[in-house]
Amino acid sequence: MSRKIVLFYPPYEGKPLGAPLCLLALAATLREHGFQPRIIDAAIEPNYKQAIGEAIADAICLGVSVLTGPMIRGAIEAARLAKSLRPSMPVVFGGWHPTLLPDQTLAEPYIDVIVRGQGEITFCELVKAFETKSSLKDIAGISWKTGVMHSHNPDRPVQHLDDLPLPAFDLVDFDAYEKLEGMRKLAYATSIGCPYACNYCTDTVFYKRRFNALSAERVVSELTELVTRYKIEEVALLDSNFPVDLRRAVAIAKGIVESGVKFRWTFQASTDFICRMTEDEIRILGASGVTHMGFGTESTSEAVLKLMNKRHQRIDEMYETARRAAIGGIKVTFNLIFGYPGETEADRQITFRMMSDIGRRFPNTRFSPNIFTPYPGIPIWPQLRNLGVQEPRALKEWGNLALGVNMLPWLQDDNLVRFNRMLDYFLIDRQVDRTATKAASRLQRLLRRLLAKPVRWRIDHGQYSFPWEIWFSHLTEDLVKRRSLIDGRELPTEAVNVC
Repeated sequence: MSRKIVLFYPPYEGKPLGAPLCLLALAATLREHGFQPRIIDAAIEPNYKQAIGEAIADAICLGVSVLTGPMIRGAIEAARLAKSLRPSMPVVFGGWHPTLLPDQTLAEPYIDVIVRGQGEITFCELVKAFETKSSLKDIAGISWKTGVMHSHNPDRPVQHLDDLPLPAFDLVDFDAYEKLEGMRKLAYATSIGCPYACNYCTDTVFYKRRFNALSAERVVSELTELVTRYKIEEVALLDSNFPVDLRRAVAIAKGIVESGVKFRWTFQASTDFICRMTEDEIRILGASGVTHMGFGTESTSEAVLKLMNKRHQRIDEMYETARRAAIGGIKVTFNLIFGYPGETEADRQITFRMMSDIGRRFPNTRFSPNIFTPYPGIPIWPQLRNLGVQEPRALKEWGNLALGVNMLPWLQDDNLVRFNRMLDYFLIDRQVDRTATKAASRLQRLLRRLLAKPVRWRIDHGQYSFPWEIWFSHLTEDLVKRRSLIDGRELPTEAVNVC
């Protein structure tokens, strides 16, 4: 009898950071229990529907990992295909979105079970139950249905990461990902969770503010071995907030330096942790190969930061983080959120003006501005409903919620035009600061010099009427409107990070 398990990662906009780590983690645990996982990643499998159809012919079940946004569309296609070919085969959804909205997800006829939260042990127990046709009622961490009745079993206790096996990187076709990315890149996580409780963030709901981390020794051992074995050039850490344990973070950097293995690596953090590091420790990060750090700074308005429950975020630390990163030769990206409920135009003006100042002072700094996106399960949904935000009512509707899609009633019509004009001037100002780059043509450098003074005057004074500089700038180049916090790359309009 076949013990095959098919795991699918749906398509999404943008280049992948590497193979889907969530599925590799599931595959490793499944193999420990004698199952044969088959991973299908739409990023490298253009004919993924055909591949799924062939793979499920003798499989126990199909597992699909889902994030909120456009990749839901591919997940739905895969599930419907599986049910049309093998109606009795269980289809299991897992990942952030199903965990946050299990009832709405289970309402779809092509989904049988939801794996909530950390899935390695839960999914393995579930697959064993499918294989033996056993009851699902005692499997912690799942939601399931019988007809129209939904059952939500108790949560599974969190498993310490050090107790789980190394993800099944040996299943990865690194050559295929290299063709897409242009380099040999690895997605890896040293920890999950973040201790903060920002009101707009799903992380606090998903991980309940618990920080769960691999030991520094295991991280150094695994990373240096993986880099050497698979000739990896860059590692993208998927940690929500890598340096929460500062001693551990520095130990990892020191261990990489001492190993003598050379590679680039990038991570996300909060500015307060970087500011707690000494300058020598920042230099160690740079020496170990860190080339980029991403920060969810979001706003420089004290009023907005308070609304966001970002009491740990201080304005002076944004400046200090940029300065310290420069010491280590590290680039940084500051994420910005606009349109947050309660934000005024004056608040936006404060953020644009101050972030422009940071960008002018520190050339290693980039920015990724976004309109506030209300993801499922975040703490402020009751307030959003009262303000007239229409929450998607079905799984398919959430598939239209790409990062930056504007569904805010208070940021429409003239307000939206005004905001977009402010944003364009901010982005032009950032482009003007790159006049010396080798990539810029002589015409581009000339135009940027002509734009510099009037653009900065507008930002400093909040004057945006008759935007001739915007029209002028659009003649020569496109503005970079969004960057990945994980590695700083430019992102398309619809982009979702790999899990």
